[in-house]
Amino acid sequence: MVDREAAWCLLNEFTQSESLRKHALAVEACMRAYGRQFSEDEELWAVVGLLHDFDYDKYPSPEDHPYKGNEILKERGYPEEIRRAIMSHAEYTGVTRDSRMEKALFACDELAGFITAVALVKPGKSLAEVDARSVRKKMKDKAFARSVKREDIINGASELGVDLEEHIAFCIEALKGPKI
Repeated sequence: MVDREAAWCLLNEFTQSESLRKHALAVEACMRAYGRQFSEDEELWAVVGLLHDFDYDKYPSPEDHPYKGNEILKERGYPEEIRRAIMSHAEYTGVTRDSRMEKALFACDELAGFITAVALVKPGKSLAEVDARSVRKKMKDKAFARSVKREDIINGASELGVDLEEHIAFCIEALKGPKI
């Protein structure tokens, strides 16, 4: 049983950085939306998005992240499917991305952060001002959000089998939240 509340508590136990928590929530939103889009287990996909970097605050080095997190998740009884997806999001682990969920996590991780960065430079600092075209334009500016690997965004969409423009637009809508 995948429990979002337990995952949220685990994230908060290990993550003090507010920006990293916000990143986790953004990736969770994108993953939940893709889970729904692909008729998969939304809760499972959401928890994978929420927890993918939960150990990063305490263990930021490539020698430790996501390895330490994987150990902690195993100790706490999280299933292999979740642990494997999280391991696969970091290229340097050597864990291949085989499942659609693993591919979606990789595709959403860098993009969610980049979309947030684009929103923050808009006049109203709002996702309402962000569209796929503005994200693509900022992707060309190498000085903007320099740490975001553009090739991961491009390759992530390709691995997931979705058009890059559509992927960006889909994630923007996911980050805006459900329409009520």
